[in-house]
Amino acid sequence: MSRPTPVVVLDVVGLTPRLLAHMPRLAAVADTGWRAELGTVLPAVTCSVQATLLTGALPREHGIVGNGWYFRDLGEVLLWRQHNALMGADKLWDAARRAHPGYTVANVCWWYAMGAAVDWTVTPRPVYHADGRKDPDCYTDPAGLHDELTAALGTFPLFQYWGPGAGMASSRWICRAAEHIMARHDPDLTLVYVPHLDYDLQRYGPSGPQAAAAAASLDVVLGPLLDAAQARGATVVALSEYGITQAARPVDINRALRSEGLLNVYTQAGMEYLDTWTSRAFAVADHQIAHVYVADPADLPAVRKVCAGLAGVGDILDEPAKAAHGLDHLRAGELVLVAEPDAWFTYYYWLDDARAPDFARLVEIHRKPGYDPAELLFDPAAPAAARRRAGIALARKKVGMRYLMSVVGLDAGAAAIRGSHGRLPAHPDDGPVLLCSSPQAARSRFEATEVKELLLQLAGLGLSGYQDI
Repeated sequence: MSRPTPVVVLDVVGLTPRLLAHMPRLAAVADTGWRAELGTVLPAVTCSVQATLLTGALPREHGIVGNGWYFRDLGEVLLWRQHNALMGADKLWDAARRAHPGYTVANVCWWYAMGAAVDWTVTPRPVYHADGRKDPDCYTDPAGLHDELTAALGTFPLFQYWGPGAGMASSRWICRAAEHIMARHDPDLTLVYVPHLDYDLQRYGPSGPQAAAAAASLDVVLGPLLDAAQARGATVVALSEYGITQAARPVDINRALRSEGLLNVYTQAGMEYLDTWTSRAFAVADHQIAHVYVADPADLPAVRKVCAGLAGVGDILDEPAKAAHGLDHLRAGELVLVAEPDAWFTYYYWLDDARAPDFARLVEIHRKPGYDPAELLFDPAAPAAARRRAGIALARKKVGMRYLMSVVGLDAGAAAIRGSHGRLPAHPDDGPVLLCSSPQAARSRFEATEVKELLLQLAGLGLSGYQDI
């Protein structure tokens, strides 16, 4: 059996036709192949879209209804989990191996990486010390790949992967790691997640000079990876999960639910915590989507009325509407809110900042019961003081002391955000794009659910009858 054609898939987060105009090196991928519009899924957020790309299924089947959700059996809101078993449906690599036993796959920082049945895995994973300190690092499988990569590239730059310091260093490290794996291990399929465009587009919006500069800078970093793929004779596919659009209106759903007596908190050490166990309703905010969990169906009319009365709430999806979007899964909220185009949802539930939990001011993606883009900024209300606190925290870290990186603004941080995503795009120029270096299977538009079969076809493993895609 001949070897499948090697395929390299670059998930360039936030890439749109507008930004591609500033990326001539990446745009040149289509010179020998084609470029297409890419339809995404609701919610248009990383974990949901990646799961659809890898399975060809909608959230109703693969179960990834967002970047996190309320785990009803645990009574906890959890975001950014990493175990691949959370993602159901048939995976791309399983389908490939049925057609070609021995097909090899490298996953470089795509989500739900841990425990995935691939051959090489790299994913961010801090060292969580027993005394509470957190040091940058990554997880790899096989374990020896960790030392290979850190010897060649240095420690994974976790604090440049997310937080106020998020920038090019993490995307550069990921791209060089992918090159290393291709050179040393020669996988049939290489999946590469490139996050850089996510940062300044959320901080400053997609139409300012920062967005164009981020795209142009990333284009330079992608160049060596594209050269390495070409040298291997690989087909390159570059795509995105969503486009980031201008948004400047934070919407506080949980505060509204609390004001109406539907959401409860409990207090410890003067700090308020969301009480998921006794609340009648609460929202898990995820960019421009929010899952609203309602314990008693009798409360649905009251909850819906509160949500409908909030400025910035666009659509309210009930069961039939969720089903129409393929979002009718048990993990989804009883109601799913979609923000208006220039709005996004906060997770905030406290009514007095003095009562906010200490983690609210930290970069703490696993403790907050919702997504917080303000983590990308030093507190806009007092940026100099936030930077000083960061410097003191880093000094404590370097000498092995415990530290708190208390740098995130609350309402001021939310008010400063200028870009968001999660809605379906209103115009193709603001939506995802798909580039392919092979002339095979050219078409003007693909749906996210079709990408799995497209990748199989580009590898020479397409299903019977799929050649006319």
